[in-house]
Amino acid sequence: MSQYQDHNAGEETSRRLYVYNGGFFTQKRVRLLLHGAGYRLSLGLPKAGDLVGVWGQSPTSHRGEAIAAKYNAPIVRIEDAFLRSLHPGRAGEPPIGLMIDETGLHFDPAAPSDLETLLKTHPLDDGALMARARAGMARMQEAQVSKYSACDPDISAPDPGYVLVVDQTQNDAAVRASKGDRSRFLEMLFVAQEENPRARIVIKTHPETAAGYRAGHYRSEDATGNIEFFDAPISPWRLLEGATKVYTLSSQMGFEAILAGHKPRVFGGPFYAGWGLTDDEDVFARRRRPLSRAQMFAAAMILYPRWFDPYSGQTGSFEDALGAMEAQLRAWTEDSKGWVASGMRLWKRAPLQAFFGSHHPVCYEDTPTKVRNISGKTGRRRMAWAGKAQGDVVRVEDGFVRSRGLGAELTPPLSLVLDDLGIYYDPTAPSRLEDMVQRVAKGLRPDQIERIERIRDRLLRSNLSKYNLSGELPTFSPGHRILVPGQVEDDASILRGSPDLQSNTELLRKTRDANPDAVVLWKPHPDVVAGLRKGHVEAPEEWADMTLENCNISEVLKQVDEVWTMTSLTGFEALIRSCRVTTFGAPFYAGWGLTRDLGRVPARRLQGPRPDLNALMYAVLVDYPRYYDPIRKLPCPIETVLERLETGNLPSPGPFNRSLSKLQGALASQAHLWRR
Repeated sequence: MSQYQDHNAGEETSRRLYVYNGGFFTQKRVRLLLHGAGYRLSLGLPKAGDLVGVWGQSPTSHRGEAIAAKYNAPIVRIEDAFLRSLHPGRAGEPPIGLMIDETGLHFDPAAPSDLETLLKTHPLDDGALMARARAGMARMQEAQVSKYSACDPDISAPDPGYVLVVDQTQNDAAVRASKGDRSRFLEMLFVAQEENPRARIVIKTHPETAAGYRAGHYRSEDATGNIEFFDAPISPWRLLEGATKVYTLSSQMGFEAILAGHKPRVFGGPFYAGWGLTDDEDVFARRRRPLSRAQMFAAAMILYPRWFDPYSGQTGSFEDALGAMEAQLRAWTEDSKGWVASGMRLWKRAPLQAFFGSHHPVCYEDTPTKVRNISGKTGRRRMAWAGKAQGDVVRVEDGFVRSRGLGAELTPPLSLVLDDLGIYYDPTAPSRLEDMVQRVAKGLRPDQIERIERIRDRLLRSNLSKYNLSGELPTFSPGHRILVPGQVEDDASILRGSPDLQSNTELLRKTRDANPDAVVLWKPHPDVVAGLRKGHVEAPEEWADMTLENCNISEVLKQVDEVWTMTSLTGFEALIRSCRVTTFGAPFYAGWGLTRDLGRVPARRLQGPRPDLNALMYAVLVDYPRYYDPIRKLPCPIETVLERLETGNLPSPGPFNRSLSKLQGALASQAHLWRR
């Protein structure tokens, strides 16, 4: 799936790796990563040419070390990568990456490691590699991704201007390797005070200490005067933003401090010390090469680890792992306190649970009073389907690359949006999407431009759209072709977004009146054609040269020059395909300078920087929606959904949904006949 070809993706000769820790066999992801790195896990005793694998300097590593010494077998040391999971490993979550070192331990300065050799000898001058490193640093900081990423975004950081002192857990192997003990940590705290007189000192407690797994080195009696503890689950990036200086023994937070622009004061011998990016207490004779932040990141995060792609189930690139962690962290951030939902039809509840219920099951307002009372006491947020939302709730709606099949046919969605301000189709009030468009209009990073251009290429190459319907494409008459997409006339996007024109018939008539010589193509909405919704046009041939039904909108857009619409998503899909677009309403893509707008556009969209098409697409397709992989049952980035749509690897609606859809269609048809 990844466009990057690191050592992670290559075929390597399999070598026997003898291990003496049951976790290597019970953790499927660890087995897959080791297999992808060219190792074949084995039991028994090594022979000539075989290797012995141990987990870092864990309590069980002595078993493998003894066997390796007895049989003269090289040792391979395995550790979690610097980007690991939402929660610490002791919580039971598998790692998304491993560091596999055949030379030493990256955290032990007493002897070289493969990582140190990379930092010392690799050219680290390839332009593409450096671009990936700069992009990776920016993405991690923007998404607040760290080794353990499950932090509470509602927690406030201390007021900025403090000196940050980082604690670590007692008896940790990395602490022992740097000769760390309580005395050394107290010395570090004393130096921080001495070098920063009268400054506030904030001691950051290790996540495992805060969670009660392992004790730290600092005690409550150490917080005297201007010294305070901070043990709340906050993103390290937010703490680093407010710090004026950072002190650490060997914590990964020291590495992240470098990435955040600090030059941390280091009292131990972590891998990142000695390269000119830290202020070191010790001298590292083997480390004399000055490195940039991007070079350090490229070696430690891209070249050294082995990464897992949870959507393919195989090894992948750093970007695959980062994309997965971004999606999973977003789901954690938005869902970890739980949801209470209202106005949700029965068939929507299973998809909603899949999207939003992985950390706490979604509760519904029509469940028993006891459940409602419990949910109300736990700080759960409230959500409602956007068209039925009332009051202060988060609105839910389908995303823009939704499914292979109609929502009215009860096909489960692959994307949904959450909006805590309004909803994208309602221009009468601000929406979170508008905020996102205005933010990215200030300029995308080079990696974001490259990413959205790849997404656009995939959409065009694979003819992907919102519903991805198939059908025969007719032969079109020559001339200037204008596509007029029909809409559901009682849909909220029409009622809210097109107050001056809400009739498909009037839309067709106005388009023909303004373009008397054009070839006008009328495409009624699929839900209207199916008899499920309102919007039928009695005699479209009076204004249209051809009526299109049951055909792929992506293929149609290749054949037309313009799209005239009220608020249809087809207008956005037309922009992606370089068609001119005229709007009579104010859809989310209108008012930014990319369309000809005949309707009333909110004044707030006419202010500030103008987004180009890449920026608009990035906000609409990457930032705003959430995506869900129905195969792996995980939150995912848009690229995974595109992969599923391209390959057709999607579950079909169940028999309950199909039966309910037919019943819904029959009832809608009867209601339509009764109205006529």
